[in-house]
Amino acid sequence: MKTVVKNLSDTKVILTISLDSIELSTAEKVALTKLARDVKVPGFRKGKVPNSVAEKHINPNTLQEQTLENALSKAVAEAFINEKLQALDRPEVEVKKFVPGKELEFTAEAEIVPPVKLGNYKKLKAKKSPVKVEVKEVDEIIERIRQNYAEKTEVKRAAKNGDEVVIDFVGKKDNVAFDGGSAKNYTLKLGSDQFIPGFEEGVVEHKAGDKFDLDLAFPKDYHAENLAGSKVVFSVTLHKVNEITLPELNDEFAAKCGPFTEMKDLKSDIKREITAQKEREADEKLKDELVGELTESSKVALPEILVADQLKSIEQDLMQNLSYQGLTLESYLKAQGFKDKEDWQTKEARPAAEKRVKAGLVLAELSKELKIEVSHDELDAQISAFKQQYGKDEKTITQFDNPEVHRSIANRMITDKTVEELAKINS
Repeated sequence: MKTVVKNLSDTKVILTISLDSIELSTAEKVALTKLARDVKVPGFRKGKVPNSVAEKHINPNTLQEQTLENALSKAVAEAFINEKLQALDRPEVEVKKFVPGKELEFTAEAEIVPPVKLGNYKKLKAKKSPVKVEVKEVDEIIERIRQNYAEKTEVKRAAKNGDEVVIDFVGKKDNVAFDGGSAKNYTLKLGSDQFIPGFEEGVVEHKAGDKFDLDLAFPKDYHAENLAGSKVVFSVTLHKVNEITLPELNDEFAAKCGPFTEMKDLKSDIKREITAQKEREADEKLKDELVGELTESSKVALPEILVADQLKSIEQDLMQNLSYQGLTLESYLKAQGFKDKEDWQTKEARPAAEKRVKAGLVLAELSKELKIEVSHDELDAQISAFKQQYGKDEKTITQFDNPEVHRSIANRMITDKTVEELAKINS
């Protein structure tokens, strides 16, 4: 087999491949063996017909087509491997000359993983941010715990800030109830700012049994475009007012929260937890900065097929997040100041997609440079952990037996190990 490589760009090549009679003869034998499995000849069981006999019962055109298919498939794979080229999609093949049994010449064009020129990954400037825990952060956690131990006592007096109320409400715009604006037996802590301005303030001074209307307006920047800035009326029925009594912050309270005998022990434990969380966040932030810095200093062309894949992924993620929030793409684009979807793709999505692709290619090259690998035992352990995580979800668990999923998990693990090593090198 002869192969001539021509670079069409930094990310695309075309290979001209030639096969001789010996290679075509091999391909024909493979084709004959494959076709012989389905040949029916009196005196022979299906699949047991000798090739020499089967050949007489096979359409020559069919044998020729199968031979060509086998020759092309095998030659393309071998050519890309021999030339150390990694195709990113199925090569586009075009036969230039085919003389059965004598010669075959064809071209194979494909986008490839481009060469990467790594920046100096051993001397990056990013440093881990110092971790500090403020007293108020500990106090905020204690206050949240304190709220969980609060005692609630039903009272007959008028509601005031800090009380918990149980209400029914129906929100109407232009006398028509709107989605998400109604509820029954809803528990609300007054002063928590869960509702739009004026709602909680309007409940204050009312008693259990009161029915009243609140004339309010949604903020102009409200996330639901159909309600932003709109005047609405909430019809409210107040069922119950609970006075909330918070426990004193003393050693007795600390003992309720865990194996603590004094408040200082509880505070120390909370501080340790916050510190550990901040350390993890600082480590992740450092890794992101190191990858970003290395990506910025490295040079690599970006294959359009990979950028297109990332664009699609970014759009799908955005649509899913907007759906969760009850928003539309149109409302998001308008709120973010984009003229249309194309404007968003050009200014936000494509730059993000290109950044992802470049980072992926750079880390893949770095993993080769550092000889990062994942052993079978490591992969098996990770897959087992995933299966345990999903418990009795048989459908999801079964997916972890797919070889493609195994490769994806292994690649993710290699990337993670590469980033970890990058952080160690620059520590």
